[in-house]
This record gives sequence, C-alpha cells and structure tokens, in this order.
Amino acid sequence: MLIRHLRSRRSWGKPVRCLGRSILGTLLALPIAGHAQVTRTSVAGAPIPNPSGSTNQLMQLNSSIQAVAAKASAAVVQIKVSSYGQEDEHATHDAMRVVRQHVVGSGIIVDPDGYILTNAHIVEGAQRIRVILPPRPVDSQLELRTTARMQILDARLIGKNKDSDIALLKVEAKGLPYLHLRANVPVHQGELVFAIGSPEGLQDTVTMGMVSAVTRQVDPNDSMVYVQTDAAINPGNSGGPLIDVNGNIVGMNTMMLSHGGGSEGLGFALPAAIVDFDYEHLRKYGHVQRVTIGITAQEVTPPLAAGLGLARNWGVIVSDVIADGPAREAGLEPGDIVLAIDGRSVRGMPDLVAALYLHPPTDNVKINVLRGDNRLSFNVAPDAPSDKLNNLSDIPTDEQSLIFRLGALVTSLDARIAPLVHAEDLTGGVVVVAETQATGPAPTGLVPGDVIRSLNNTPVESVTQLRAMVHNLKPGDSVALEVQHDRKLRYVAFELE
Repeated sequence: MLIRHLRSRRSWGKPVRCLGRSILGTLLALPIAGHAQVTRTSVAGAPIPNPSGSTNQLMQLNSSIQAVAAKASAAVVQIKVSSYGQEDEHATHDAMRVVRQHVVGSGIIVDPDGYILTNAHIVEGAQRIRVILPPRPVDSQLELRTTARMQILDARLIGKNKDSDIALLKVEAKGLPYLHLRANVPVHQGELVFAIGSPEGLQDTVTMGMVSAVTRQVDPNDSMVYVQTDAAINPGNSGGPLIDVNGNIVGMNTMMLSHGGGSEGLGFALPAAIVDFDYEHLRKYGHVQRVTIGITAQEVTPPLAAGLGLARNWGVIVSDVIADGPAREAGLEPGDIVLAIDGRSVRGMPDLVAALYLHPPTDNVKINVLRGDNRLSFNVAPDAPSDKLNNLSDIPTDEQSLIFRLGALVTSLDARIAPLVHAEDLTGGVVVVAETQATGPAPTGLVPGDVIRSLNNTPVESVTQLRAMVHNLKPGDSVALEVQHDRKLRYVAFELE
C-alpha cells in the first residue's frame, strides 16, 4: 500500500480514466418520502412510475450542490511551485540530493486580503510560488474554460508546519473571495462532502463523496489524525478544501492510500480544527507553537491489558515519562491510563493527539488518569514551545541559495541554525543545506551540515560573498575550502569545472 501526498508533477494531455459511478442512478432508485406513487402506462401496457416528484427533489438537490460548489470553488486556487526537492523520495543514501522540480497543488483563500492555506509539502524548497485564481464560472458546456482570463499572482511564504503539513502563503490582493475557517465545524461519519482542487493540474475540479471516518490515524508512527473520505482525490488536490453541504471547511485534502497510484476512495484531510489552529499561529508568529508535556503514550490492546493486569483493555496508556519533564514533575507515572485531557474524553490515540495539539501554549494541561483502581487528576505545566529548527530541510531556500559550481544549496550561519550543525562560532560561515543533482558540477565532497569557513584562505562571511568568490574563479582553478563538520575542521579541495 502506498501513501501518496497529493502534489502533482505530471504534464497536461494525459488520458483521463473514469473513476466515479452514477449517483443519479442510485438516487432515482430510492423511494421519495411523502409522495404518492402515480403510475403511467408504457407502450407494452405495464405500469411505470411517474418521476415528476422524484425529479423535483433531484433538481433541488442538483441546484443546492451547484450553489455550494460555485461558492467554494471561487476561493480555491491552483498553486504552481518552482522548487528544489529531494531527488528520490525513496532514496537510501545518506546525503540528501536535490533537483529542480515543478509542483502543482491547490490552496484555500481564507482571508479576502490574500492569505492562502496549502500543504507544506507543496512549497518544500520553493524558489518561486505562483497562485492562479480560478476562472469565472461558465454555464454552457460549449464555452471553453481556457478562454477565460486567469489572474496569476506571485506569493510569499509566511510560515509552515511540517508536522501537520500546513503552510500559509500571502499574495498582494484585496477583496478576494474566501472561505470561512472555523474550528468547531461538526463532522459526522456518512455525511456528504466535496473535494475541490487541481487533480493532475486540472484546475477547479469538484468531486463528491462522504466522510468515511472522522478521526483516522493513518500511520502508527505518525500521531497526526485525519478525516477520511471516499471523495475522489488525486495528486494536485493537495492543499484544497474538503467541504460539507453548507460550504463549511471540513478539512484540507492532504494524502491518499493507493496501490496503483490513482484514487481508490481512501483520501485523507487534515481536520478543520487543526487547520484553524495552525493558521492562527502561522499568521501571528510564522511558526506553530505546540505544547509538550514529556510523556510517551500508546494504545491499550487486550493482550497488553491482560499482560499488565490493567483495569480495562482499551484506551491510552502512558508508556514512559521523561525524567525532569513537566509530566514527571506533576506526578504522572508509566502505566497510568489517560481518561481525559482538559475535560475531553480520551478513547484512543487520536483523542490524545488532538487534545494536546489544540491546547493553548500558555495554559496548564489538566489530565485525568486511572492508576490501578484509583482515578487521579494532575495539572501539568507544559514546556515552553521551542522556536528552533528541527532539521536542515526546514531552512527556507531560494534561487540565491544555489551555488551551482559547488553543487550545493547553502545558507548563512545564524543562531537558529547553529545548534543543528554544532557550531559555537557565529562570526561567519555558510552552511551546506543540501547537495544538488550530481549531473551538474563534479562532486566536491561537500555534504549537508558542512559549515564553509574559508575559501582559499579567505574567510567566508555570507552567502553573497561566497557566491561572488566562486563566480570569479575560472574553470581549472584550484579550490581549497576550510569546512567544519560536527565541531571538526577539515579541508575540501578540488579543481573547479
């Protein structure tokens, strides 16, 4: 089974396969409540139903769906990104290599002044981000959408959260159509929903389905929870909205499970509450502040409950408590079964994840647990959110970051990046973020995490200076870089091509 994020790198003009089944045929087969069965006679003399009542209700349903789709589609944009991305998502070599990519995804306008939400993986390594506003709606199937004037705007990245896969963009525009983003939209299994986006680059596409599950944890190793839907979503839908019949955002379409690479009715959207939480933080701070309390937890299974002699065979158990962490200080212990957080019942890991994710960073976390036969309550003061980068791939890069003749993407050393590369000296230096494709310049020996301190005995102070120094070298010139890696200095020498 393949987990696929929904960004598209495919070209136009490929064959289109029919993925849906006739909803109209299904609806026509259903009895309509409150209507008498009026019959008429066919040519053969057999009575057949008069569909007038059914037709009226179907027309009302059709009009309602059209109205919701038209309103929501006006606020869904196509996003085209020129970026540097990992050469092979399944590569096993240690050094990350990046290549030039062109990615297509979707986005949601959530503010008329040009704030747009999308998935973080869409804008990963972005060099240029362009937003294409949807064309005006048309009523005639003979009127070509391609003749409609499309507005294309450059966008800048405000911030992103790789854990949730959410990013916030900004375009310079006013009075744009937008969708309200609310955290308290009720979602129910079986309700009708619509996915809107640009699957395979086909802008302004609407598909219909239902909510298959409200809180689904797709990967046991990933604590994030999703709304599962069978609405057809494909690469390019990523970042677009999943809406209900009232036009409310239920979630942000993010990924699918597929054996063959196409939609198989297993699509997943980030819940609206998480999208709204990240939006508020990204807009205010440029990053997301999440609480940590210093515990490891896992699902309780019948074998685990039997082996440990637990009072119940379901729920969530604390498997570890970090020494000197907030939970340990408050009195939590391994083996505690979590009953509730902030008054919300915890029935499984999705409940625990959602409760901690959405908890205000400045408030204590109230946790109710079952320890043996005793019910206990604790107030845990969470750790202050950290603004540090998690890894080098979080560092934003642009066209100026690429030094092609060195085969590397680089950035200037600063206080945020220094802990990642174990650098104490911040007086100068340029950090190698990633290697570029090996078909460019000859391999130089530079690897991600290297801090370039000097070039041919000249100290390197910034990316701009390094770029100018390399530009002034001629093919065949010798290059000797003084490089620091993991607190150790070494020389990297080669002839420039």
